[in-house]
Amino acid sequence: MGQHRQQQQQPHSQRWRVCGLYAFAVLYLCCTLIDLTNAEVEPRLEIFPMQGVQRKPVGKSLILTCKPIVPDPNLVSDLQWKDNMNNTILPKPTGRNQPPMYTETLSESLALMITSLSVEMEGKYYCTASYANTELMNTSVIIKTYVAITWTNAPENQHPILGQDYTVKCEVKADPNPTIDWLRNGDPIRSGDKYVVEAHGLLIRNVQESDDGIYTCRAAVIETGELLERTIRVEVYIQPVITHLPATLEAVEGKPFAANCTATGKPVPEISWIKDATQQNVATADRFQVNPQTGLLTISSVTQDDYGTYTCIAKNDAGVVDQKTKMNVLVRPQIYEFYNVTGVSKKEIAITCRSKGRPAPAITFRRWGTEEDYAPGQQADDERITLEQHFDEERGESTGTLRIAGTTRNDDGLYQCLAHNKGDTAYKTGHITVEFPPDFSHMKDLPPVFSWEERKANLSCLAQGIPNATIEWRWNGRPLKDAFDKNLVIVGTGPRSDLIVHPVARQYYSVYKCIATNVHGTAEHDMQLKEARVPDLVAAAIPRQLTATTITFDIRGPPTELGLPITAYSVQYKEAINPDWSTAQNRSWSPDSPYIVEGLKPQTAYQFRFAARNQVGLGMWGVNQQQSTPRRSAPEEPKPLHSPVQNDKEEPVVVSPYSDHFELRWSVPADNGEPIDFYQIKYCPGVKMAGAWHELENQCASEDVVETTSYEMSRLSGNTYYRIELRAHNVIGFSSPASIIMKTTRGESDSANNNLGTLLYSAGYNSAADSPHKHYIKFMTTTSTAGTRTATATAIITATTTSVIALATTTCITLISVVAAMLA
Repeated sequence: MGQHRQQQQQPHSQRWRVCGLYAFAVLYLCCTLIDLTNAEVEPRLEIFPMQGVQRKPVGKSLILTCKPIVPDPNLVSDLQWKDNMNNTILPKPTGRNQPPMYTETLSESLALMITSLSVEMEGKYYCTASYANTELMNTSVIIKTYVAITWTNAPENQHPILGQDYTVKCEVKADPNPTIDWLRNGDPIRSGDKYVVEAHGLLIRNVQESDDGIYTCRAAVIETGELLERTIRVEVYIQPVITHLPATLEAVEGKPFAANCTATGKPVPEISWIKDATQQNVATADRFQVNPQTGLLTISSVTQDDYGTYTCIAKNDAGVVDQKTKMNVLVRPQIYEFYNVTGVSKKEIAITCRSKGRPAPAITFRRWGTEEDYAPGQQADDERITLEQHFDEERGESTGTLRIAGTTRNDDGLYQCLAHNKGDTAYKTGHITVEFPPDFSHMKDLPPVFSWEERKANLSCLAQGIPNATIEWRWNGRPLKDAFDKNLVIVGTGPRSDLIVHPVARQYYSVYKCIATNVHGTAEHDMQLKEARVPDLVAAAIPRQLTATTITFDIRGPPTELGLPITAYSVQYKEAINPDWSTAQNRSWSPDSPYIVEGLKPQTAYQFRFAARNQVGLGMWGVNQQQSTPRRSAPEEPKPLHSPVQNDKEEPVVVSPYSDHFELRWSVPADNGEPIDFYQIKYCPGVKMAGAWHELENQCASEDVVETTSYEMSRLSGNTYYRIELRAHNVIGFSSPASIIMKTTRGESDSANNNLGTLLYSAGYNSAADSPHKHYIKFMTTTSTAGTRTATATAIITATTTSVIALATTTCITLISVVAAMLA
């Protein structure tokens, strides 16, 4: 029990001993702090920043603060700064400009303010003060300056000249001296044959356009650790080169003019024009305009004063180049003499044209209304004609003479003189008159003049000749002017004269002579007056086509005289049982029309007689004949009014201009005694195989048409053949069918079936025609395009094995052609 209590008391006593030690330590620390607080602080000055040496770049501003460290700041006096020459630095004066160096009181400190450091400010600076008027305090700081990297000549955009050596400028100032290196487009540049790093820049030898780029000039000062880069954009310039300027320019007086002086270079050169005689920039002159970008010189209206030498100058930042040209002013031709001339047939005629201009114009001629000029010298196509040319360059005049030897009447007419030089072409028209003796050649083929029943006749005589001829009439060798016959009247004496003959007796039906005379000769022409008669009997009238109600005749007329043609044919007809021709019906036709007698009765005998008519009257009736009409029957076959475009060996093909419709037209056939009440039209698509037409019966369409002779078939397939049958109908029945093959054109949405139909039609399968057997193969292809179903081909053929193989081979080839056409 006692031991246990003793063990409990030992830790308790140890804790009291530790606590005593801690209390003693704390008491000692408190005593020490009290002693420090009561101890005296040694007065001193401190400069902030606290580095003893302040290294700053020239041109920068600087503030140094001097702060007293004393027990009682109020006992500090005479706090001041002294410069590197030991001169007191004064505070900033009031109201004055800011000095480079001054002091400024800041609370319990004094600041030295340097607005811009210079090299001269380098040295030791002192801060001094007194404490309690007994103790002098001072401290110092050393200011060291250096020159920061400065670009003195390093333009950011530089332009070397193509083909020359060039130094990319990069001049740097720094103290201590910097080291320089170069980069191009971010890659270091090494000195070598192409590049040389120099003190003032980077030398580039033989500059090329490939030297364009971004160059970096990099300056570093090892002592200060300063690094600075300068980015320089190098763009190679190219000196101007004049690429186009003619050595001579030709302008036309009074006309506008334009000339180009083109140049290349980089940047684009500016172009100007200088007139050498006056040294004037023509861009400032009247009538002139210059485009400095394109070099186009324009003159609104050229004058003679514009003649001379001009200099084209091309200038850019890389250089200047010039080139000279001479401007010649052309004077347009002017024809001042071109007179009409008159000559005699079969002799020489010369027509002369004179002109002036610069250069002296070349003169030629042409016939009016043609575009072909006569060539200098003798003409290759007509040796009678010669063109002579003469030039006087000094006077600027020229002469042209067109000579025609052995002239004919065809040489008479208008001629153009053309005077041409580089400035223009002048035109003037003149006339060559060719005189010739009277001529009646134009009247040789005229028919005689006819008269009957004492009607007056006009015999007109026209004589061609230059000068105009006078005309005299003779009858039976005697001048008519001396006959004094009132039945013979002369109107006009030339160049036209009319003889009015009143044939009251047969003697006046005779030959009369027209005599024309001028200074170059005489000509005669006989004119005949004949008595006209009615035509002779019709030679023949042959029935060509008979229907129940019509008969068509072929009529062969009687002989006729020149100048007295048949004007009509007439027919009289009556029923054969009627003996009286006075009750007969009459019909007339012009000679060029079908000779059809209509309105006849079916199963009736008729008598016909025919006659011809001319200006005199109706001839005798003749060619009497009897014809009977057949019984009433179905109408005749109608005739489609379409011309075939595509010909087949066996039957023609009509081509529709449309892919989806076709208008069928026809003429009205004979009704054979009963009126036509409607037409039936049937059309089926199909193909032609082995020379035979095969219709696609399930695709056929039929339509009855009333009171019209046309019908539009619609909703057709493009590029497809159709057989069309047309029949006329009356109460007796249908006519025989008129049949045509029609093909539509290719449409935008045609299916392969249509192409197949075309190929099958053209293929023909002629091999099947030679086979003794019938072949049986069925082709059927159906497609749907825009809701329209088209069955392409159906052929019914029975075959032996050999024939089937041959036909199948042909079909495969055709189908391959169709696929190839679709793919194309």
